[in-house]
Amino acid sequence: MIPITCFKGKRVAVFGLGGSGLVTAEALSAGGAQVVAWDDSEASRAAAEAKGLQVADWRDTEFGGFSALVLSPGVPLTHPEPHWSVKIAKAAGVEVIGDIELFARERRAVCPKAPFVAITGTNGKSTTTALIAHILKAAGRDVQLGGNIGRAVLSLEPFQTDRIYVVECSSFQIDLAPTIDPTVGIHLNISEDHLDRHGSIEQYAAVKERLVQGAGVAVVGIDDAFSRAMAERREAKGLETKRISTHDSVPHGVWAIAGRLTEPHGRAQMVVADMSRHPVLKGIHNAQNAAAAVATVRSLGLGLDEVRAGLMSFPGLAHRMEPIASLGPVRIVNDSKATNADAAARALASFDRIYWIAGGKPKTGGIESLKAYFPKIAKAYLIGVAAENFAATLEGAEVPCVISGTLDEAVPAALADALEGAEAVGEETVVLLSPACASFDQFKNFEARGDHFRALVLALPDVVPFQEVN
Repeated sequence: MIPITCFKGKRVAVFGLGGSGLVTAEALSAGGAQVVAWDDSEASRAAAEAKGLQVADWRDTEFGGFSALVLSPGVPLTHPEPHWSVKIAKAAGVEVIGDIELFARERRAVCPKAPFVAITGTNGKSTTTALIAHILKAAGRDVQLGGNIGRAVLSLEPFQTDRIYVVECSSFQIDLAPTIDPTVGIHLNISEDHLDRHGSIEQYAAVKERLVQGAGVAVVGIDDAFSRAMAERREAKGLETKRISTHDSVPHGVWAIAGRLTEPHGRAQMVVADMSRHPVLKGIHNAQNAAAAVATVRSLGLGLDEVRAGLMSFPGLAHRMEPIASLGPVRIVNDSKATNADAAARALASFDRIYWIAGGKPKTGGIESLKAYFPKIAKAYLIGVAAENFAATLEGAEVPCVISGTLDEAVPAALADALEGAEAVGEETVVLLSPACASFDQFKNFEARGDHFRALVLALPDVVPFQEVN
């Protein structure tokens, strides 16, 4: 745990006592703060009390006596309206911050030379975060991985100058971190997402940009207009910026055209790796992720041999284009993390003949933006609340589809059809779970959805798990 000493002797309110919130309250208490915690959930309050934390409803107290409100990132800060705790804090002139902000302040106070790598983006941030950590660990570096992936950021080991902190940051976390200042800040891309919490895509992009505004070195994907503008604003200020592109070469940074990761060396070019040979990181989106990771670890001083070894040994992440198994000529891929259409587009672009399992709790825009990939879809199997709307879109484009309703119905049907189709056409065929939807209509989260998909697949006769294939 990282004790937060910068609020020592001060009263701090903590709202939200889930996984990261409980750790935050403990870290503040360990650093000498007088923590008063609260959560709307009785079970969460009981868990905090069991840890010895003071739990009290401060709605009827003088809130001006607090130095800060530390808010869980899952609690609305601005949209659709501020949470009641936020309203109380702002009325009293008390700052509202989150655990990433506490991390950044404590690092500046006690160990400013500890390398801090922060990663954000609408899509790809978890893969990129894990890939950066893997490359660094493979090169023998002391690495702590956390934030929006894995461990809560304040549960990581205490700061040391030679310990590298690789932290995934969601837009919600960045919104609560006004002074975030990573050694290297990575922003991958922007597409429409979380507008219910930010109000507009412009505001969403502005929140994301804060991560790179305060970075010593910024690594910025430039394949979309919002992100390209971020890079241009940094460069206009003379700040060190490494561009990442999957379309064009760049003077500073790394590009990935046709999967070949390349960086400039004066007037020459150096090919770092050919991603077409990678066992897991397939597709243009993963080429962007890999390019960002390479630019980052090179900024931290890794040599090319270290980068290549770590990059090519990366095993991938669960639920992100995760190969599950094969059945004859059919590959089965779990991309449950694709909770919006833009994420699903990245998976659909990676294969040529797809039996697509999609649906769940829909997001704005449905799957209209995926029409360019419809010719790749041999048949779709639709689940969840979105099934009927998705069916209408697909049928209008003459894409064969069926409303399966649940994964339990969709998986065996897709496998049977894919196997028959693959034998007929004689080319690689993929059964792909890439829902383009949130999971909350039928599952607790996308991980639960992906786990259920994996279990259904591996329970079928004659399937060969990916580890055995490779």
